[in-house]
Amino acid sequence: MTQPTPQNRAADWLAGAGLRPTRQRLALADLLVGDGNHRHVTAESLFASAKGQGESVSLATVYNTLRAFCEVGLVQEVTVDGSKSYFDTNTHDHPHFYWEDEGRLSDADASKLEIASLPDVPEGMEIAKVDVVIRLRRA
Repeated sequence: MTQPTPQNRAADWLAGAGLRPTRQRLALADLLVGDGNHRHVTAESLFASAKGQGESVSLATVYNTLRAFCEVGLVQEVTVDGSKSYFDTNTHDHPHFYWEDEGRLSDADASKLEIASLPDVPEGMEIAKVDVVIRLRRA
């Protein structure tokens, strides 16, 4: 069986979520999943990568496309410091390391994480998701 090309992988990724494969979506999807590896990107870093590949795309389009990818479950948003958002192509529940000195996000080993209990939620509410971001800095 032949391996999918990066372009086919990107097109299949979009199609699996029911998103129309526009030129700009395909270009950004290729940068995110073309090689089959997971990524943690900011809108700014994805914009820079796209520009570096010669893509004609605006930063606003990158933000809008990442939002669309979030809405259909292709990426998950991980917010750090309440203002900095990273977009993760690994949408399974897992913790993250945030490398403060580098401003970088990476996956942490989920098998080592144990959450024994959570606080009671207000009446009429339910927990939608629990994000775990472990901040690291040089000792």
